[in-house]
Amino acid sequence: MERTMRVAFPLVVFAVATMCYGVADAAVVKPPPTYLKWHYYRITNTCLYAEEYVRHQVKLFWDRDRSITAKLLRLVYSDCFVTGCDASILLDEGPNPEKKAPQNRGLGGFVVIDKIKDVLESRCPGKVSCADILHLATRDAVHLAGGPSYPVLTGRKDSSSTSDAASVDLPSPSISLQKLLDYFKSRNLNEVHMTTLLGAHTMGRTHCSYIVDRLYNYNGSGKPDPSMSATLLDSLRKLCPPRKKGQPDPLVYLNPESGSNYNFTESYYRRILSNNAVLGVDQQLLYGNNTKQITEEFAVGFEDFRKNFATAMYKMGNFKVLTGNQGEIRKNCRYTNK
Repeated sequence: MERTMRVAFPLVVFAVATMCYGVADAAVVKPPPTYLKWHYYRITNTCLYAEEYVRHQVKLFWDRDRSITAKLLRLVYSDCFVTGCDASILLDEGPNPEKKAPQNRGLGGFVVIDKIKDVLESRCPGKVSCADILHLATRDAVHLAGGPSYPVLTGRKDSSSTSDAASVDLPSPSISLQKLLDYFKSRNLNEVHMTTLLGAHTMGRTHCSYIVDRLYNYNGSGKPDPSMSATLLDSLRKLCPPRKKGQPDPLVYLNPESGSNYNFTESYYRRILSNNAVLGVDQQLLYGNNTKQITEEFAVGFEDFRKNFATAMYKMGNFKVLTGNQGEIRKNCRYTNK
């Protein structure tokens, strides 16, 4: 069953990609949801060059700070996986908005979205949603980093109610593989999607507090995680010494091979195979029969990874979207219109 599912994915990827050129085979390809459109703002004549404006601003930011790719990817994940892809993660309203949840500590990229929104409001007032901006900007940043320029259907609306940190149920970096799979399935994403989307960890940084258990007290054993290579353990212990409450919580790269270059590569999967994953949740991909097989294939096939990443981002970006009369188009992404 797994093999059948895996073989089918390139067909989906091809179908998604060909929408760019209008040649998708309707007999093979499941059509996209009718509420989202390819080049929505162009075909509705509401903001002809919306996507070009977004792409230009992302390039300006990326040239100054390549870390925006990892930051925007995390923003999309933190948004879509909670209440759906409704830009609620961008809100500052309310006594305790989503972005202040413990799981969202260290979120960045907000200034990128703010700037793009300002530009679009000056050219097409009240027409382009913050939710669409987030997805378009992320796609463009991923492409600049070496990833796929996957299709982003548009026409999303923004949530019009305040967000609440209590609604955030994002999983811990030390969650078990089965619980993580169950979590992804609850978001209509399967094992292939999960393994692929975790590949976003090929870029970015994490706080030492998220890995300190692996370094010093794995599962309460008083010893390090036995699955971690000795080389990685030594290097991370130097960067993340035992800390007491109130002491600094340093950042370390999720993928030292990418590091400050923030390159989108398959090296993340190679590191898992050599027991050099920084996060426990990543290393666990080696212990599931299907996730191990996918990891092995991506480790030697960058194009397979890129194509499946395009499919997974497309799928995630359609989760619980607001369209039509639902929600609103915010004037400021940090505040609802009311």
